[in-house]
Amino acid sequence: MRARSTNPNGRPHGRLLFVYGCIAVAGFGIGRMATANPQEDMVEKVLDAMERIARESNEAKEAGDAGPDTAPDSPDPDKTAASTGFTASPEPDDTTPDGGLPSYRQLPTPDAAGGADKAVVIIKVEDIIDMGLSAFIERAIKNNPDAQALILDINTPGGRVDAATEIRDAIMTAPKTMRTVAFIHPRAISAGAFISFACDLIFIADGGTMGAATPISIGGGGEAQPVDEKMVSYFRTEMAATARAKGRRGDIAEAMVDAEIEIDGITPAGKLLTLDTAGALRWGIADAKANSLDEVLALLALGAAEKRTIELNWAEELARILTHPILSGILMSVGVLGILMELYQPGFGLPGIVGITCLVIFFAGHLVVNLAGWEEVMLFILGVALLGVEIFITPGFGILGALGVFAVVVSLVLALTSMPIDISFSTGTLSTAFARVFVSLLAAVALFFVAFALLPRTRIGGKLVLASTIATTSSGGREGAVIASVLDAGQPGVAESFLRPAGIGRFGDKRIDVVSEGDFIEQGSKIVIVRTQGNRVVVKKEG
Repeated sequence: MRARSTNPNGRPHGRLLFVYGCIAVAGFGIGRMATANPQEDMVEKVLDAMERIARESNEAKEAGDAGPDTAPDSPDPDKTAASTGFTASPEPDDTTPDGGLPSYRQLPTPDAAGGADKAVVIIKVEDIIDMGLSAFIERAIKNNPDAQALILDINTPGGRVDAATEIRDAIMTAPKTMRTVAFIHPRAISAGAFISFACDLIFIADGGTMGAATPISIGGGGEAQPVDEKMVSYFRTEMAATARAKGRRGDIAEAMVDAEIEIDGITPAGKLLTLDTAGALRWGIADAKANSLDEVLALLALGAAEKRTIELNWAEELARILTHPILSGILMSVGVLGILMELYQPGFGLPGIVGITCLVIFFAGHLVVNLAGWEEVMLFILGVALLGVEIFITPGFGILGALGVFAVVVSLVLALTSMPIDISFSTGTLSTAFARVFVSLLAAVALFFVAFALLPRTRIGGKLVLASTIATTSSGGREGAVIASVLDAGQPGVAESFLRPAGIGRFGDKRIDVVSEGDFIEQGSKIVIVRTQGNRVVVKKEG
């Protein structure tokens, strides 16, 4: 059996705590490099970065850069695809045999009083696009299969690529009888443009903008940072394929992602493409102009249709709150802290209940928004189980403990990401997830040391550490308060179990629940009573 070490003052720093501390400190350093301020609201960082991209694009146009509004004599848009530095993909034939638009992009005769016997679903896509929104849109489509149209009222600077990808997939697989419509009112930037391309029809308001969809990662301080070519290539292909699937020009979609693409008469190399209302209509990206939902419905000949405005339900609202970076970090910290405290002392009490509750809430929120799956939950349980085996069956810290730590960390990181690992790494999502997990573990370990170094010396802390009060005498059990009250300070005994810091001590022929002053004491060690406080017997290692 491997011994655990203590420092010269008798304070516990067993290998388990040492390794946890090292991992947490190392992770904290990584986290600081990935996010200079881990307390900062990452949602606000994404929002600021996306708005900055849109602003810079508009400023470039105002400065006289070539764009959709500065090419009045441009050539036929169906014959202008060209590039420097990158070759735009050849455009497929997206028209019907007679040369017209696909049927799902052909508008009916406008009718403000039409569709009285039909229904339309209306969803607002505002602010940042996150995983909670993707789950919401999936539910709205699934629960309204009879709707004639799904209208997304879009006003967003962008958001998470993985969330936008899931929304795109939900829209592309909507029932054929449900016409999907993007109403850009007034902007669809980045992920918003991606979602718009997935719709059958795109309507855009006066003063609207669409584009600037290059993927970014968020650095310390909230600044937008470029991602590597692998991620750009991935998202460029996704955008182009989505546009072509709906009969739109894939090269224009690619130019919104990759600044190296040049399209004669539309955008020069070195500038991300952002289309305004006139440009979106001129190049066939938008199908019509509309300035209100009533105008959209009239263009669809559904002016009198039943309007089903879908709102987030309580579970989706709660999930979006629980997956907020700050709150999810707190849940991770408190949950891991509770598990550590339970593993370090016998029995099962308040710390374990609180820890498990926090982790259930953490995983439940991420399950609802499709960030986590049952695989991550099972991996976390496996990690905790391995740590339990390492502590209770094979004391010390070896391969099982290392595997347990690894499983716990990986499960928490995976619960914060939903894209493939290589893509998550390229966008910075993976490093952000690692940073959040390690900062949370660091907080849990710090609180763990505080709890078992300081709290046993307080009356309230002693009750928390010694989770179960001394029971009445039973067969093979421990003696109760009557025995504890007659024990004197200085009385010697033997630790019949590991004291982490609570456990069982034998004094003569009596077995008593005891607690150390915070030290880890090996089973079989000689101990001596320091003091008794009611039913609480405090001991230390003899010598």
